[in-house]
Amino acid sequence: MPQYERPAASPGSTDFAAYARAAWTRLLRTAFLLTGDFHEAEDLVQTTLAKTYARWERIPPDEVDFYVRRSLVNNNLSRIRRRRVSHLLMPFLPEKVQQPDGGHAESVERRAMVTKALASLSARQRTVLVLRYWEDLAETEIAELLDCSLGTVKTHARRGLAALRSHPAFGVSDPSRPVSGAPR
Repeated sequence: MPQYERPAASPGSTDFAAYARAAWTRLLRTAFLLTGDFHEAEDLVQTTLAKTYARWERIPPDEVDFYVRRSLVNNNLSRIRRRRVSHLLMPFLPEKVQQPDGGHAESVERRAMVTKALASLSARQRTVLVLRYWEDLAETEIAELLDCSLGTVKTHARRGLAALRSHPAFGVSDPSRPVSGAPR
């Protein structure tokens, strides 16, 4: 039987593989905050990287992070629009397990509350808050990324934060009172 040699990889594909390895964890965390589900986040990152790979040679090297982040956000918004499958699984465990020490358990519970509260926001509000407070992007960068005005970004951020502050998961009934209980 004849042996087939795999063609040599193009120089750009090596750069893409290195970029994908380096950015995977960061993209996955951002995608998780956008989707609220680890498996959907993995699918979102894989889809984004596959689409990025197809255009890798045409992306200017200094705009790679912007392009990938914008692609991630746009793919998430597309995913939300076409919701083909409804989730029938329960979003919480049937009974609450009490941990005596509370250290790690409280951390996990706090993370679950934030994820639940983020899920109650609109897709745009959630996207703006994740990009602003998780990815630490400036409002002008978010406006450019989402292709909207700076005022729109500020409005989504303000309304999203107000919704989070008044969310029942945090037990704060007065939206003017900060979640942490510290004075403003």
